[in-house]
Amino acid sequence: MPRRLILASASPQRRAILEQVGIAFEARPANVEEASEGDPSEVAEGNARLKAEAVARAGELVLGADTLVSIGGEILGKPADEAQARSHLAALGGRTHAVIGGFVLAEDGDVALTGVERTLVSFRPLTPGLIDWYVSTGEWKGRAGAYAIQGAGAALVTGIQGDYLNVVGLPLARLLDLRPDLLPAA
Repeated sequence: MPRRLILASASPQRRAILEQVGIAFEARPANVEEASEGDPSEVAEGNARLKAEAVARAGELVLGADTLVSIGGEILGKPADEAQARSHLAALGGRTHAVIGGFVLAEDGDVALTGVERTLVSFRPLTPGLIDWYVSTGEWKGRAGAYAIQGAGAALVTGIQGDYLNVVGLPLARLLDLRPDLLPAA
């Protein structure tokens, strides 16, 4: 039986994903300054590493994760305000973008494994009225790319290629491919 997992995140989406499959964990959010520029895959993995290392202790299994939205190589982070949310959504409208999920698992204070998952998400063309509607939901707050696919943001999406849960906030399939022992025993 694996040690109890420490989730180095305050994300309610990551908590829900782990709970959904019965993985026991304790949330211990990492207070780190995340990078927002550079190669999206390297930035996602690097931010996940920072989070895991910030809370890792000997004798513990710690999961750090980061989710980025990238279009044309540019990272669209969490918008600071409504104007930036509108700008992010306008940039995504009618296009396909990448959601990059990075994770790092640290054991006994040392990085044991890392992974990066890429999911493509296609948006319908977004009219000013549709953007106004979505921004009015407030769901964009604290969300990479200014949307949440698992909520009202589903109305913006026409399709995805890849791992849905990666877009929500944690590439669970990839993580479990590397560490199937995280699942509870039958």
